[in-house]
Amino acid sequence: MREQFSEDKENLDELIALYEQLRRGGGGGYLEEDSFERIILYFQDKEELPQALEAARFAVDRHPYSAMLKIKLADVLIQLRKFREADKVLEEASVLDTRDINLYILQLEICLALGKPKQALALRDEALSLFEGEERLELLFEMADVFDDYEEYEHVFECIRDVLRTEPTNEEALYKICFWTDFTGHNEESIQLHTEIINEHPYCELAWFNLGAAYQGLKLYEKAIDAYQYAIVIEEKFDYAYRNMGDALIRLRRFREALEALERVTELTKPEDVIFEAMGYCYERLKQPAQARSQYRKAVHLRPDDSLLHYKIAVTYQAEGQWEKAIQQVENALKRFPRHPDYNKLAGACHARLRQWQQAIDHLALVVRLRPKTAAGWEALIKCLFDAGEYQEAYKQSVRALGFTGGKTLFMYYQAAACFALSEQTEGLTLLELAITTSPNLLKRFMEVYPEALQHRTLVDLIAKYKRRRS
Repeated sequence: MREQFSEDKENLDELIALYEQLRRGGGGGYLEEDSFERIILYFQDKEELPQALEAARFAVDRHPYSAMLKIKLADVLIQLRKFREADKVLEEASVLDTRDINLYILQLEICLALGKPKQALALRDEALSLFEGEERLELLFEMADVFDDYEEYEHVFECIRDVLRTEPTNEEALYKICFWTDFTGHNEESIQLHTEIINEHPYCELAWFNLGAAYQGLKLYEKAIDAYQYAIVIEEKFDYAYRNMGDALIRLRRFREALEALERVTELTKPEDVIFEAMGYCYERLKQPAQARSQYRKAVHLRPDDSLLHYKIAVTYQAEGQWEKAIQQVENALKRFPRHPDYNKLAGACHARLRQWQQAIDHLALVVRLRPKTAAGWEALIKCLFDAGEYQEAYKQSVRALGFTGGKTLFMYYQAAACFALSEQTEGLTLLELAITTSPNLLKRFMEVYPEALQHRTLVDLIAKYKRRRS
């Protein structure tokens, strides 16, 4: 193989040397069309387009009746964005040869580059009518690439679809149609197409897989799982079918079955962070934090700089009440994103459980600065202030929370609780009565931050009065 490569390089070097000699006016040599094509490609591969253009023009001068060289010249002109000149050259080439697929590919590219989509589609249809069999398939694939380059994604899908209508088990097209179905959203059409393919070729595992992916795109997860299972029966080592089936099972909250599918993926392919992360999520939903943490750690090993994975590990420690370990992990996440609201909220919650009040308050205060209209952050901060005995600050932040959240009654309850904690009985009663009148179902949240309410006869009477009214 190396000897062949060496020979090809030496031969190409000789061709380049002869071309340079002829270009400078030296005699005694002759280059065939194929040799000129190699020389032009050499300059194109090196991205030396001016030299490629010069070589192409020189080649056409030497072989004026070569359609292939005119097409190569047009190709270089297109790369240089000289579309109109390229179009004229292709017209000349079409007089000499109408059977070269590249002629139509380049004409299609010119139409798209010049903003003529209708002309491009007419050209596509005309060209496809001229070819059959392998040539037609090749033309469709090439046209798909051109449409892709010009972001005409609907027509990419159509080209790949037409390949499968011609050759239903074409492996390249089956792989590509799955991506383009998802990208363009043509799930219904894909279902119809692959159902037809399966009816004719029931043991085509790729068709079953694509059918499942199309159902999954429509959130028809049960049908998707059925299709993936058929694919796996045909090809038991079809790792992508297990992967997608795992995702569909997660969507259906069938976490144990999802774990089985994802575990099979890890047996069939090299380790992947996203698979371990998905398995961690399943264990987390099954309330098995230690197993979830184990999977997240595997993911971190492959993706060490991902702050979200460190955060997820911290959450598993939080679920077990291991506050210090949770803080260590969330601090790893905060090193990369120190102003991330979720990371700060978790850090604040863990510090609060360790009664490290100042650190907790600092983190939660940052959360409300970052998300001032989100009630959850304000609630966490105010409850922390109550636990820390900072009633004056709790009152102040409750007032601010009312303003930022559009007057949510919860913060009126907290404001009332702060008043009672500060022995401001009159204001507290007024606020509490208004809060109960507005949202009586939130009374329990008041009791959570101020359980001492049951020791005040006035408060007990007020609460009892509204309970009797509700009944």
